[in-house]
Amino acid sequence: MTFVSLLAQAAEEGAHHGGNVQASTFWYGVVAFVVFISLGLVTLSYRNVSNRHAHKAEAYTQKHGTPTPEAHGH
Repeated sequence: MTFVSLLAQAAEEGAHHGGNVQASTFWYGVVAFVVFISLGLVTLSYRNVSNRHAHKAEAYTQKHGTPTPEAHGH
């Protein structure tokens, strides 16, 4: 076989995908969705963290007379 006939045969075999491309790529979307949902849950788990230990911030303020160095006006 000549080089041109090999290229023609390779192009002919490569043109046929042999299945539903959407079905084979569906799982990429599922994995991405699960990752984004889990990252969202991690983000939501940090809500209201600054107010969980308000008694410690009040005790520091009473002892030292100044707000905590980490306080940002919350």
